[in-house]
Amino acid sequence: MAKSLGDIKRTLDCNLGKRLTLKANGGRRKTIERSGVLAETYPSVFVVELDQHENSFERVSYSYADVLTETVELTFFDESLAISGQ
Repeated sequence: MAKSLGDIKRTLDCNLGKRLTLKANGGRRKTIERSGVLAETYPSVFVVELDQHENSFERVSYSYADVLTETVELTFFDESLAISGQ
């Protein structure tokens, strides 16, 4: 979908506060799935506040480059909008 870091950041800026599921590459053939709310965006990273009952920690952050290289894939619940590097 998004072809550049700027496109990814603009898309995430428009979806602040929305619920999402994220799939992240955990290394060594592990995939991590988490759900939460897109809390904040910064010039280089974005922050997701995780659901408390599912996770041992409250927040995670990823760079826009992680989305571009498909290390992280985001899917928003309300619109079925998937954001990946392609």
